[in-house]
Amino acid sequence: METYKNIKRPSKEEQELAMHSYNALASVLEQLKSENPEIEIEETEEKIKIPLRVLKLLAKILKVTGQGNPISIVPIATEMTTQAAAEFLGCSRPHLVKLLEEGKIPFAKVGKHRRVKFEDIVKYKEGMKSNQEQLLMDIMKSDEELGLYDS
Repeated sequence: METYKNIKRPSKEEQELAMHSYNALASVLEQLKSENPEIEIEETEEKIKIPLRVLKLLAKILKVTGQGNPISIVPIATEMTTQAAAEFLGCSRPHLVKLLEEGKIPFAKVGKHRRVKFEDIVKYKEGMKSNQEQLLMDIMKSDEELGLYDS
C-alpha cells in the first residue's frame, strides 16, 4: 500500500484526461440500468463485468483527479501502524499512543506493536471535528449573550 508521503498531485495531462474520462463516464452512468454492467477494454477487446457501485467510485476518483487533487484509497478494515495513524490525525505518535492507552481509540496488539483500524481512526477524527464545531458554536453563543458578537 502506498503511504501518504508517496502520494503526488496529478500532472496537468493526467488532470485533463481524468476530467475528460469523468465526463464520459458520468454520462454513461446515467443510462445504465444493470447493477453489474459490462465494459470493454478497447485495446484487448476484453469484456469485464464491474459492479455499478465500483464504476460510481471510479467516477468520483476521476473527478477528484481532474480537479488536481491527489487521492488515496484505503480499505475500511485496514489496520494501520501508530505512526501512520498519527500522521493521518496530524498528531505525534506519542500523543496517539496516549489516546490508545486511555481507551479513546480501540486498538489491538500484534506482538509488541499496536495496530489501529482505519475506520476507528476516521471515527475518532470525525468525533473530534464534531466536538470542535460544537465548542465554536458555544463560544459564539456566549459572545452573543455578552454582546461581543454581532449575529
